[in-house]
Amino acid sequence: MNEKSAQREVFNWRLSMYVVGCAAVLLLLSFVIDADADILYVFLLGPIFCLVWLVLTLAYAIGRDFRRSLSMLLALTLFLLVSVALIKNEGAIRPRLRWLLFSLQFKTQVLAHTLPVNGELKHVEWDGWGGTPEGDWTAYVVFDPTDSLSTAVKSDSSGKVRGIPCKVDVVRSLESHWYSVTLSMNEWWDRCGADR
Repeated sequence: MNEKSAQREVFNWRLSMYVVGCAAVLLLLSFVIDADADILYVFLLGPIFCLVWLVLTLAYAIGRDFRRSLSMLLALTLFLLVSVALIKNEGAIRPRLRWLLFSLQFKTQVLAHTLPVNGELKHVEWDGWGGTPEGDWTAYVVFDPTDSLSTAVKSDSSGKVRGIPCKVDVVRSLESHWYSVTLSMNEWWDRCGADR
């Protein structure tokens, strides 16, 4: 009996690492699946997890298993810190992660298009988010054989960019000659300014 109670009193570091790992994997998967999935995570999945975890922590504390309740409290704290860090950096993580997983598919789609005669760059839609009431944002994978978009990346500029007919919010470099271009709110490459 003493051996069993001694095992119960051991601080469980693995639990904290498992929880942090699961939170990170769940969030990164949600980044890949849908640009708006973090809203579901923040307003539904995260709070449910925190509530269940707090109840379990409280149950261990009431049962006088203070080390286990402390390790669960540490796990919850780390879960919140990792979640906040990933969500805060989603804008940088999501394009890189999606490019890592799906770049071959997007490259094939973009290169299958014929070169536009009007000087526009080859592109294909690759992401979108938003909706009513705030508006829609659309991102495109763009092939730029001359890497002229690199100046927009370096200067972190927005507005008009050569080779793109719409106003641009963000240009990110994915790899040499390949860029992610997010257009301004409610702009779509094939109908720039059509709603105005």
